[in-house]
Amino acid sequence: MINKKICMIGDFSVGKTSLTTRFVKNIFSEKYLSTVGVKVDTKEIKVDKKTTLKLMIWDIAGKDKFTTLDDNYLRGSAGYLLVADGTRPQTIETAFKLQVHMADKFGDIPFFMLVNKCDLKSDWEYSDKELSMIKTKGWSFFETSAKSGENVDTAFFELGQKLIV
Repeated sequence: MINKKICMIGDFSVGKTSLTTRFVKNIFSEKYLSTVGVKVDTKEIKVDKKTTLKLMIWDIAGKDKFTTLDDNYLRGSAGYLLVADGTRPQTIETAFKLQVHMADKFGDIPFFMLVNKCDLKSDWEYSDKELSMIKTKGWSFFETSAKSGENVDTAFFELGQKLIV
């Protein structure tokens, strides 16, 4: 079995913990509990007939304009999921800045952008045109919902596949 560390990064309250809990335990809670520091979960996934990955998922406390990411939590990461909230446009701007930080500090490691809360798509403040800007950066992204589970397993699984190439 291959162990790989991945990090969940993004602004406060974008759904990093909920996405992780949905993936690891297949549950969702409406209660909001802010992550302090880091929370680590693990889950094994079979990426092909011969390869099983043990994903060590580091759910890192959210970033905002008053806080910085602790690079000690990010060190050793094989990949990451960059999470934004479709109902809060400023979280995509934070995600863009975090991706630049990750690239500067840790080089070109695999990642996907997750625009979360697609179950609230009628409340999204992004147009399809704005979301296509993510694609123009060459980034792969998923519209996810921790509540419904939409694209959650797919995002983790596809990141896992990128980690063994």
